[in-house]
Amino acid sequence: MIGRRIEEIRGKVSRESFAAELGVHAQTLARYEKGERLPDSTFLENISKRFGIAPAWLLLGEGPKHSAERPESLNTGTPFAPPVLTPATGESHVIECTDCQIMLVPMVEARLSAGTGSFEVGEDVERRYAFRTDFLMRKGQPSSMVLMRVTGDSMEPDIKHNDVVLIDQSQRVPRPGLLYAVGVEDLVYLKSVNAEPGKLVLSSYNPDYPPIEVDARGDLSNGIRIIGRAVWVGRELN
Repeated sequence: MIGRRIEEIRGKVSRESFAAELGVHAQTLARYEKGERLPDSTFLENISKRFGIAPAWLLLGEGPKHSAERPESLNTGTPFAPPVLTPATGESHVIECTDCQIMLVPMVEARLSAGTGSFEVGEDVERRYAFRTDFLMRKGQPSSMVLMRVTGDSMEPDIKHNDVVLIDQSQRVPRPGLLYAVGVEDLVYLKSVNAEPGKLVLSSYNPDYPPIEVDARGDLSNGIRIIGRAVWVGRELN
C-alpha cells in the first residue's frame, strides 16, 4: 500500500516535521499513511524529488526504492534516466518508468463546461490519481479520461454514494445498457442508457428512481448531453 511506503520514507522523523517539509498538514499526511486518502500528484512529485525515490516504487512497490539504485544499461553502461513527471496529451500527466508507464488522471467536479458537454479540466486541477497506462488503453482513450465522485444512491447497489467512477469522454455514442455520464443543463448524472424507438431511456439501478425518457429525434446537445462512458468504478473502504 502506498501509505506504508510513505511511512517507510518518513522513518523516525516526526509526522509534523515531515508534513511541513512537504507542504501538507500533518493530518493530511496521517490520512495518506493510513490509506484513508490517496496522495495527489504534487505530493508524489515532491516526495520523489526530495528523497530520490523512484516513482514506480512509490506508486506500485515495484523496482528499486531509490532512483540511484536503477541498474545500468547492459549495452552502453549509461544509467537509465530517472522517471520524470511530464505533461501528456490532453489534460493528464505521465510518469515514465523502465517497465511501465503511469498516467495521472484528473479528478473533476460534476460540472459541465458551458455548451460543450464535457467536464471542465483546467491546468489548476488539484488532484490526479495514478493508473497504469496499459490498463487505461484497454478501457478506451487515456487522454480523454477523468474521474468523477458519485453522489446519491440512485445507482445502488452496484455503485454507492462517494464511489469514484472513471469516465472516458471519447465514448459518447450511447450503447444500450452501458453506463454514461449524462449532462442535464448544469448537472451531471450517471445513468444506464437504453435506446427505444424515438427516445433514449436513462435508467437508475435503484428501483426507487423512475427512468427518464428523452426525445432522441431532436438535437441532444440542446438538452441532455452524453459526456462519456463509465469504464471503471473504485471504492474506499471504511
